[in-house]
Amino acid sequence: MRKKILFVDGYNMIGSWPHLNQLKHKDLIQQARDLLLFELSNYRKFRGVDQLVVVFDAQFVPGLSQSFEEYELTVVFTKEGETADTYIEREVQAFIHPLNAVRVATSDAAEQWLIFQQGALRMSAQELLLDKELTEKQIQTEVRHHYQQIVRRRSPWEMKDLEYLDLLRHNIEHLSDKDGHSPK
Repeated sequence: MRKKILFVDGYNMIGSWPHLNQLKHKDLIQQARDLLLFELSNYRKFRGVDQLVVVFDAQFVPGLSQSFEEYELTVVFTKEGETADTYIEREVQAFIHPLNAVRVATSDAAEQWLIFQQGALRMSAQELLLDKELTEKQIQTEVRHHYQQIVRRRSPWEMKDLEYLDLLRHNIEHLSDKDGHSPK
């Protein structure tokens, strides 16, 4: 089985994903980076990506290049003057191999073309966002299904009965909110 490797241009995602871009515009760039890493960690685990490398250029964190592990991701801050694109182009070459499936997530058209020429697959920021959102929905569905299975094993009630009771409870709460009375 081929090893799945994904390189992500971190600031490109922050600039393209609306919820992260809002944080950036509020000067909360560290929170945007942390949220991106957290979301990509969940994505990596659920999608079975073997190695996910998030690259931030020295645009917001000048200084020496550094690399570390966080949320089971490899996080790289390039050295000052080096762009994430340059770093990714250089590093992807080392992973191009018949036993690896290498993808690069960036919306930079020139970067996408260079990556494709090297033999990696390309993915836009929007495509990664949509796939991440789909992954989150699938995770929620699996968690809900898991808990429904637990309820079924521990309860003499059938699932349709529990759903009906939940609907009744919701209707009672909704009516009491309209009347200003508490159902208790």
